[in-house]
Amino acid sequence: MTFRGDANFDTTTVSKGGGGGGPSGGAIAVGGGGIVTVILVIISMVFGIDLTGLAPSEPIDQQSQSQSQGSEEVTGCTGDEANDPANVTCRMEGGADSMSQFWTTTMQASGLEYADPSVQLFDRQVSTGCGAATSAVGPFYCPPDQRIYLDETFFAQMRDQFGASGGNLAQLYVLAHEWGHHIQNVTGQLDRVQQGDTGPQSSAVRSELQADCYAGAWIAGASQTDDNDGSAPVLEAPTQQEMNDALNAAEVIGDDNLQEMGGGGVNPEGWTHGSSEQRQTWLSNGYNGGVAACDTWNAPEV
Repeated sequence: MTFRGDANFDTTTVSKGGGGGGPSGGAIAVGGGGIVTVILVIISMVFGIDLTGLAPSEPIDQQSQSQSQGSEEVTGCTGDEANDPANVTCRMEGGADSMSQFWTTTMQASGLEYADPSVQLFDRQVSTGCGAATSAVGPFYCPPDQRIYLDETFFAQMRDQFGASGGNLAQLYVLAHEWGHHIQNVTGQLDRVQQGDTGPQSSAVRSELQADCYAGAWIAGASQTDDNDGSAPVLEAPTQQEMNDALNAAEVIGDDNLQEMGGGGVNPEGWTHGSSEQRQTWLSNGYNGGVAACDTWNAPEV
């Protein structure tokens, strides 16, 4: 999707370089060979990609972690900068601005109280309300501090390691999916996830597919949502190619595709995020039908 060149971004949601703020709701366990596993109070809210194979070979150096946190800072970008393929920071900032406007309007229309999540961009490792995390975890939403965490190098890994076609909308889809988990959190839907529940029709998969659907609803509504000063939408409507890129990203991170890439064969009973087909279907459902089409919990089958 293309940002309006003179878009007036609200930069208060996005920060860089700092740690998380909530009480610890989980932990990151660093095991043999530097393998990293995320453990959350509520089922893992990572985007859907197991990047443990990309984890550093050495355990996290606590001193270097402390130094990498630094002080948080708001970036401040223009729409033209957000359109630059190399400028992930500004693209995430512009996406967060659009998602804020879309979800604030949507929730108010339903008479619901709402506050945005914060978005933390980090480099290699970060301290969160769910414990310490590295880039091996992938993008995730931490419920205790209501914050989305995203290593900016993730998109290159998604393209190079997993074969995604890439593109600006594919990147924004990642952020929109995590924002969808925040919507689930503030509306109480995350409470429906049962710890350890797996399989194609499980509560874990239904939660992830709803987040995909919410991402699709945002994609469709973004070009109709005015800037924070009411002047014009931050984003133009997506082209078919851009939507194809987002659908390709959903396909690449389907549980069945990842299992095949791992060489272990497809095991549906181990799915926690949904198959490629499921993820593409529910992303499309949101895009075509809006938020009202995203009730995965009461669908007979997802």
